[in-house]
Amino acid sequence: MQHQNLSDRDRAAAVGGIRRFFMALAPETDDPDNAEFLRALLLLGGALFTLTLLTYLCTTTWTWPYPRDKATLVLGRDFLNLWMYGRALFDTDPARFYDVATYNDALASLLGPGYPGQNWPNPPTALVVMAPFGFLAYFPALIAWFAIGYLAFYLAGRREVSLRILAVALVSPAALLCVISGQSSFLTSAALLAIFASLDKRPLVAGVLIGLLTVKPQLGLLFPFALIASGRWRVFLSAGATSLALIAASIALGGEASWHDYIVKALPLQREVLADSAGTAMPFHPTIFMNLRGLLGNRVSEGIQLAFTFAAVATVAVAFRYRRDADPRLLRALFLACTVCASPYMGAYDLLPLTFAAVALLAAGQLDATGRRLVQLVFWAPALQLLFGNLQIPGPGFIAPAFAAYLMLKLFAPMMRRAGQHDGLAAAG
Repeated sequence: MQHQNLSDRDRAAAVGGIRRFFMALAPETDDPDNAEFLRALLLLGGALFTLTLLTYLCTTTWTWPYPRDKATLVLGRDFLNLWMYGRALFDTDPARFYDVATYNDALASLLGPGYPGQNWPNPPTALVVMAPFGFLAYFPALIAWFAIGYLAFYLAGRREVSLRILAVALVSPAALLCVISGQSSFLTSAALLAIFASLDKRPLVAGVLIGLLTVKPQLGLLFPFALIASGRWRVFLSAGATSLALIAASIALGGEASWHDYIVKALPLQREVLADSAGTAMPFHPTIFMNLRGLLGNRVSEGIQLAFTFAAVATVAVAFRYRRDADPRLLRALFLACTVCASPYMGAYDLLPLTFAAVALLAAGQLDATGRRLVQLVFWAPALQLLFGNLQIPGPGFIAPAFAAYLMLKLFAPMMRRAGQHDGLAAAG
């Protein structure tokens, strides 16, 4: 009997310990509902992240020097293309890799015949940014890439939120896809967070970081409109000077032919990838165009995408012009949501900065019940796109526009209320 009582107490203590552990995972917020929401995202996202990554690593063939995953792609599949920009510096004619056949022949000489077809998607400025990694063998370069990316994202995020809140973004589906693909999202997210933190405090630094983002131009597409609308001319000039310096350096390293071949060969190929009749890229791009093209066709979807692009530009310009002094976290989240709306070419891993911005808003208690649901959708958007995209069903691409519309209402609701009160007082007078 005494043994049974001890066993019951042990079980109760174990259950209590587990419960306290999961309760401790809830990020500290003023609103208990927000804490529960964030804990759910952390637990479910963490479970998906851990199980998927373990499965991926366990099904990887660990052959040196190029480990292969189950799909026969090298570990960190997209980083291979980025690493090749660094290696191209040792080639007499880097521009030649913008030719698809030439590039795949070069990969075959490294990896052996039969490797799945690849292309060089980035502008020649990547030759400059990726140059240090070209001095390393592939796997050490991949480790360095992840280490630098994680460290940069951690430092940028911890300046604003607690570790438990940052962990929510680190286990998000966007972060998971970044890890599996070897993409640049940790670094670009860190740059975007640093840019918004530095716009007024360190305008020259903000401008330099914006200039460096030209390596992934779709991420910085809206910055000129935001900077002009808000009158941040020092940031604008710094960004312009950095961009020109990067272009000059890329020409010095890759020659003028690199830009010619990028415009003539790489850009049309990206359009072909998006318009592929098989819809191969649809599960990986949560954009308006990619959500609609399976239903409406390419031409109609391009027109709708263009309308959303103009709407995103107008939204950012209006918000940064008339609400420049609003909460910077709201403006940042609006900018990042509009960035997703503006481009047809936006990888699911590129939703990481928007995921962080949305989670940070929720942790700060700035969102109501509707906002919480939208944050939940933003968090799961990459996973939803994988599911819906494979079925060619639209849906996840409209999450960012919906979140942007919600944030615009939050930004301008105080102005509308004041205007209504003023009209009421004028009518009463």
